[in-house]
Amino acid sequence: MTFIEQSYTPRFYPRLALLAVGLFIVGTNAFVIAGLLPDIAATLGVKPSDVSYSITFYAIVVAVAAPVIAIALPKLSRTTLMSSGLVLIALGTVLAAASTNLTLFTVGRIVAALGGAALVPAATAAAATLAPAVKRGQAIAFVSLGFTAATALGSPLGTALGAVGGWQLPLYIVAALAAVLAVLVALFVRDIPLGKTVTLTERFAPLRDHRVVLVLAATLFMTAGFNVVYIFSSEITAGATGGNGSLLALLLLIYGLAGTVGNVGAGYLTDRLGSRRTATVFLVVHIAALVALPIIDLNYLATAIVFAVWGLAAFSSVPPVQHRLISIDPATSGLALSWYTTAMYVGIALAPPLGAAALAVGGAQLVPEVGAAAVAIALIMFQLGYVSRRRRAASAALVVS
Repeated sequence: MTFIEQSYTPRFYPRLALLAVGLFIVGTNAFVIAGLLPDIAATLGVKPSDVSYSITFYAIVVAVAAPVIAIALPKLSRTTLMSSGLVLIALGTVLAAASTNLTLFTVGRIVAALGGAALVPAATAAAATLAPAVKRGQAIAFVSLGFTAATALGSPLGTALGAVGGWQLPLYIVAALAAVLAVLVALFVRDIPLGKTVTLTERFAPLRDHRVVLVLAATLFMTAGFNVVYIFSSEITAGATGGNGSLLALLLLIYGLAGTVGNVGAGYLTDRLGSRRTATVFLVVHIAALVALPIIDLNYLATAIVFAVWGLAAFSSVPPVQHRLISIDPATSGLALSWYTTAMYVGIALAPPLGAAALAVGGAQLVPEVGAAAVAIALIMFQLGYVSRRRRAASAALVVS
């Protein structure tokens, strides 16, 4: 056994690295639009808020298509799913970059979203089966770093490239990376075992627990809260950046790097303090950072500091919320986490209409306040899950007595 694992391990990390790059491409493709909104809108002859709705369509397609693909194609090779997904991402992104009107741009984004829906669940499942049993947790975490890197590096780099070479340049680069990776995955990530087929009843079973539903509701509003600000960050920070794309890219980089540190540190704090206390602290800090953004709008240094605090708090809120979801019923945690992904994408989908409404009513300064309100609702939902647990325990005690 030892000999087998030693000979197997060298093939383990290169293939995981390919999957991590795949998630990096999906994440970058999803969020790079935020820093490019004004330029895309100018080219297409529409308002930035109109372009933002393409993010809504993108997120809805991923949220709906991912579970549908899992249910409809349980026996399809994961290699085929991942390669096909990457091809769709490449084609859709090229179509979006070459678009001259909003309709074609949105269609391109939807095609790319279908690719993401095929790729992400397959890549996550593949990560668990490619690694030896004793390293499966590390493998999943390693692949998931692709999403974190997309926010920390991919989106800011794309914004900076867009400021230099036009908004189409980062999209064409993403498309080229997806096309190359589709070939590499087809060649080198093969013979992945298929998992147990999950029935429709089993898939919906976690939703019968009110505690799970409340955590998912908290996830939805938490995700909507920080995305409504992230997506409209170019308008919110216009006073501090003067509309300079490079300065905006630096703010997004600060946000992403601070978030990466927070994501790692929050796992340690969750183990030490528990999911409730850790999530509560960071959700409160998240709210405070968003409330502060309009107050320091014209000062770039102050905005950079708030972006760092905001990124730290936003990313640090995720591990304890996921931990809470897993701890409710560890036996069904895999299914519960699949619903977490759906809730997350629904939250992303809600962000553009919320931001557009805020812009129309109160201008850019109202957007962070709407985000703060959404995170406050998330905090309330998260706390209600614990109240529900105590009430059931009290009722059970009364029945016994």
